[in-house]
Parts: sequence; structure tokens; C-alpha cells
Amino acid sequence: MKICIIAEGCYPYVVGGVSSWIHSMIKAFPQVEFVVLAIISNRSQSGKFTYELPDNLTAVYEAYLEDLDWGHKRKSGKRTSLSKEEYRALRSILLDEDVDWDTIFSMFQKKHFSVDDLLMGADFLNIVKECYQRRYPLIVFSDFLWTMRSIYMPLFLILQTPLPKADIYHCVATGYAGVLGSMAKHFYRSGLLISEHGIYTREREEELLKASWVEGIYKNVWIDQFRKMSRLAYERADKVTCLYEHARQLQLGLGCREEKTKVTPNGIDMSRFADLPGKQPEDEGYINVGAVLRVAPIKDVKTMIRAFAFAKEQNSALRLWIMGPVDEDKEYAEECFQLVEDMRVKDVVFTGRIDVREYLGRMDFTILTSISEGQPLTILESYAAGKPVIATDVGNCRGLIYGEGDGLGAAGILTHIMNVEEITAAIRELAGSSGLRRTMGECGYARLRKGYQLGQMISTYQELYQDIGWEYGKLWPGEDLDEEGFSLEDFSGPDVGGADFDIEDLDADDFDIAD
Repeated sequence: MKICIIAEGCYPYVVGGVSSWIHSMIKAFPQVEFVVLAIISNRSQSGKFTYELPDNLTAVYEAYLEDLDWGHKRKSGKRTSLSKEEYRALRSILLDEDVDWDTIFSMFQKKHFSVDDLLMGADFLNIVKECYQRRYPLIVFSDFLWTMRSIYMPLFLILQTPLPKADIYHCVATGYAGVLGSMAKHFYRSGLLISEHGIYTREREEELLKASWVEGIYKNVWIDQFRKMSRLAYERADKVTCLYEHARQLQLGLGCREEKTKVTPNGIDMSRFADLPGKQPEDEGYINVGAVLRVAPIKDVKTMIRAFAFAKEQNSALRLWIMGPVDEDKEYAEECFQLVEDMRVKDVVFTGRIDVREYLGRMDFTILTSISEGQPLTILESYAAGKPVIATDVGNCRGLIYGEGDGLGAAGILTHIMNVEEITAAIRELAGSSGLRRTMGECGYARLRKGYQLGQMISTYQELYQDIGWEYGKLWPGEDLDEEGFSLEDFSGPDVGGADFDIEDLDADDFDIAD
């Protein structure tokens, strides 16, 4: 069996979170061949991997949201022209009316043309005019036209991406990944599994509502685009998973059919956190607070620093360890360093990229002040070390800390996002009672054992892979099939804008792998 994982903006270029989950999934099934189709911003990121690829990951293919236009150059001043069927399909997607995705897929995969020419051509202009007149007649048309071109440029580039052949496509989000997975299923008649760690559409909505680069009604135009892509993924998927029940309810509200959904919590290998090194001589007299994260705005490290500073005013024994890479957003990291200096906060340590197992045993408790999360692996790792957690009320943090009907009690303290006062109080409370820390740490460890172990997660996904594979006549390694399964002819995929290569000729050796 060959499984293609389709991921956007994460593995194998970024560490932590979803990337760690993908890496552990691939390693958990060494008997299965995996390939990755990675959606990244542009070719400047190409091959800049932060993971050592497992042996059973045989290739990494890339799709770009921004790229040079590799389409055929127009001749005699003529721009790309569409057939009547293609025009109707393009109209359906812009107007979001009974979208004919199959014709869209064939048009972009089999017909070689310039995306730029299409966006600047008469057909696209006429459809945009119709959309404008029907829905947005009170705004400036030229602004609306350029917004539509901005929205559809990345989608159209993604639709021209060559598709590696696989038995199952496993998308780790809806959005652009879901579009690629749906298109691959259309051409190869393969299985499609969608796994959402956060609800992609809701996350994009939150980002757009806060964004300063897009204003007014244009926020709604962008949000509608992400919603239609997610509906496609939900419609074409054989199974759709999420991490916790509330996320499943959000998927249902966004149009996913209930019989497709399944809650599959994250899981970690508890054995990796056995016999952790304990406190060192240098920790004598300190209460260590650990924050395992990448230093980036979504983790809201600045609020954490401010809260720690106020807590330390009352308890000088506190020391904050911010453990994780600082190179993802260097400007934000510098702002965090400067904040520590400006507030004159002592005992804040930025470790950079580390093996968390060398530090977790030294911590008294951990903290996560993110403004968005799914089901954080860092909380589970803290529990594996027997440490309680302070976390903001995002994603499934409430369920992880207080339990979802398991009767085990609180494994930490939950706060509102960006609430310095609440986070300060939580730090003071845990710092002030070793007994409370011990009780909450034991609760977290018990909760992890009960429902968040790697073996439990792997068993669930093996069952999903097997069930979807059987639907399409594909065998799990070691299985026998009474009736001979079918096979599809090799499909190299259409060339991208006449590019002189075959997708099946690419493999992981075509890229430089970063240490």
C-alpha cells in the first residue's frame, strides 16, 4: 500500500505540532510506503527540510501557492479561451453554485495554459462582472476584480500541480490540501482521508477577521473561498477525522456528513518520557516553568513573558524556560528578547531548539499561552513527565486539562487568551503549592494513560487505512484478498506549463535535506 500525505505549510519544513504528528505517523507504519505532497509558499522553501526523513518516506513532492507562470505563452495576442463546458465550470466555482469540480480538475490537469492569461482574460473578467453585479454592486469594481484575481491565483496554481499516484490520499487539513486530495481521488479512483487538527475554515476565518491587509466585505469574499474548498474536501472524503468532539460538531456545521466523521485523539509514546533526568544542582532554589513551543505570534509568547514578570515580583524563585526554535519568525523573536530586556525580567531562558526530554524532568510545571491550538502535543508530553499545565482556553486545552467526563479531575489551570492577570494568578497558584502540582501532575499522567497513548492512535489509523483500502481494492501489507483487487495504469500527471519532467521520476534525492 502506498499512502500520500498532503500537508500545507508544515512537514517536513517546520518542526512541532502537525509536523511532529505526521513524522510519528510515517514512522509508526514502517511496512507502508509513504510519499508527501507538501504545499509551501514558493520555490525559495524548496527542499529546506528540518526532519531526517524516515526510510519508508520515499519521496517529497512540492506544490506552490506562489510561483512563476509556467503556462504556454499566448500567440498572436490571443489569451486563453475556454470551451462552453469549461466556462460553465469556472462560472460555477466563482459564483459557488453547484460547482463542477470534475471539469475544473480536468481543465487544469489536462489543458496546458497560462494561469496569468486566464486571470487576465475575457472569460474570467465576464464571470467576475456577473458575480459583482449579483452580489457586490456597491463596492468599487476594480478593487473587487483584483481581489478575485488574488484569491484564485493560488488555487489555480495548486490545481496545475502534478499528482503522485497513491492508494490512499491522507490530507492533514481541508483547504488547498483538500483540493489536491479530492483531485487525486478523481483521477486515480483512490481513497481519501481528511484529518483536521484544527478546523481549517474556522482558523482562516479568525485570521482574516484580525487581518489588516484585507478590509470590509473583502474579508467575507476570502472566507467564502475557504468554505467552498472545505466543502469539496468533506464531500469527496471517505472519512473525516478530528481530535475532539467539539471539533467534530464544527465539521458537521460546515457541511460534513455525520457518518463520515470520527474523533481520533492525538497520542504520544509514553516510553520516550520514562526516566527523565530530574532537577540539576543549578535548579536548587528555583521553581522552573517550562514553555515548549516555537517562538511565533500564534503562541503569544509576549503575554507569557508579561505574566511571568508580574508573578516573579511576588515569587523571586520563579524561572521561565522558553524551549523551542526562535528562527521561524525572527522579527517576533527579537521583539520577545527586547520585551524581556525592557521589563528587566530576570531568569528567562531561551534555549532554542532542544530535545525536550532533557529538560521536562527539571520543570515544576509547564505553560502554553497560544491564541490558537488543536490538541497540543506539548500538553500530552508534560503529562507524560507528570507535570501539570497552565494553558489558554483554545482548541481542546479545556478537555485535556479538566477531562471530558473521565472523572479524573484537573491536571492544571485554564485561562482566557491574552489575559495577563489570569495567567499571572495561575503561575502564582501553582508556584505556591508543591502539593497541588503533584496532585495535578498525577491526574495528567492518568488522563494520558487512559486515552492519549500513541498505540491507541496508531491502532485507530491502521483501521481507517485498512477500511478505506478495502473499499478501493487495496491491501494492507500482509493482508490477503479473496478476490483479486484491481490496479490502475501508471499516470504521470500532466506537465506543469510544459515543464520537461515526469512526477514519477522525482524522489527524495532531488532535494537537499537540512539537518
